[in-house]
Amino acid sequence: MSPALVPAGPATRRTLTGAVVAVLALAPFLLGPYAIGTLSRILVFALLAMSVNLLTGLTGLPTLGQSAHFGVGAYTAAIVATGVSDIGILQLLIAAGVSALVAVPTGWLAVRARGVVFLMLTLAIGEIAYSAAVNWKSLTNGTDGMSGIPPVVPLPGVPALELDGLVYFYVLAVFLLLFAAIARLGRTPFALALRGIRDNEPRMRAIGYPTGRYALTAYCAAAALAGAAGALWVSVQRFVSPGDAGFETAALALLAVVIGGSGSMAGACAGAALVWLTRDYLGNLEALAGRGPLLLGLLFVIAVYTLPRGLAGVRIPPKPTRKRTA
Repeated sequence: MSPALVPAGPATRRTLTGAVVAVLALAPFLLGPYAIGTLSRILVFALLAMSVNLLTGLTGLPTLGQSAHFGVGAYTAAIVATGVSDIGILQLLIAAGVSALVAVPTGWLAVRARGVVFLMLTLAIGEIAYSAAVNWKSLTNGTDGMSGIPPVVPLPGVPALELDGLVYFYVLAVFLLLFAAIARLGRTPFALALRGIRDNEPRMRAIGYPTGRYALTAYCAAAALAGAAGALWVSVQRFVSPGDAGFETAALALLAVVIGGSGSMAGACAGAALVWLTRDYLGNLEALAGRGPLLLGLLFVIAVYTLPRGLAGVRIPPKPTRKRTA
């Protein structure tokens, strides 16, 4: 095997993971409020990209409908926060549960299809959710969105989080917990069955696996994760609008998975960060103002041609060894 193609070992991956977590934990002490707010949004978007990857990369079901579940979770969390409780963990659990429940009937229909048909069905589901957010004014306040959402209280007895840095630590804690849970899920027999469905569904069906049930379970789990991301989005923004459930959100999440590497949760997170920074940082520079979509298009083309396996496919060369001389 060529040295350039040697994959990183477990020790290297643990070292990289520890370094990334350390950098994320130290970020509020090194960056300003705007940068910290941006980093919080990147972490939320990374969770949404992970939910897309759970379907697209792990199960082989490319989706453009995760923005629907993201929007359901965001609106649910906003309604809970303004009318029921400002406890963050309660908002997260209710948002994830409602998103999963909404996914049951839509998923029952969608997982009967595969490939492009599944992609178009999820796109239609996303558009239905967007239209509902626009037209159900008594619940969502229409195109004006929902504002005046109180600051989140992570747990009972804890003060409300007013400062950007404190909100960031709350988002980071939830992100790390959910990332660890999804990583653990990826090592279970259930995940192996999903990979089997992705690679050869007829064979999995022939040996007795109920592939439709597995696909529906994965669909609902991805919806719950997207709903939790929507709840965190409300905690960061304290505002939600129909645009959060729109096509652009779904397309950017799928683009993040493609760039990061389909099948890799860490790659999905890296792709989410790259997509967000390209659109909202590079696209807002004075020399490139208004050219965010163009930059994203170029990024996608470059990634497809230079990184066919995405960022997760990059291999770390081993350290050179010195040959002993007699």
